[in-house]
Amino acid sequence: MYAVIRSGGKQYRVSEGDVVRVESLPGKVGGKVNFKEVLAIGENGEVKLGTPTLPKAKVAATIVAQDKHKKVRVFKFKKNSQYKILRGHRQRFTAVKVTGISAE
Repeated sequence: MYAVIRSGGKQYRVSEGDVVRVESLPGKVGGKVNFKEVLAIGENGEVKLGTPTLPKAKVAATIVAQDKHKKVRVFKFKKNSQYKILRGHRQRFTAVKVTGISAE
């Protein structure tokens, strides 16, 4: 059984036991999270699609980590003008482990 959820403007295909990195969510490590925006559920070759979401479906998950991604470096350079700027960015993420999918 799998589900397609929406979190932080992105869509993720998840199954029970998967660990997924989503955009930063409030909560501490070990806390529970419910995703109520379930777009589709698939089981045994059958797919249930929502319009746009399935009203009673939800995906339960546990927060595994609150961390930052690898640093992305941005280097701006213009020749002949001594213009150089190096900037970095680390996006925050929340790693969640899917514990249950219910289609009620």
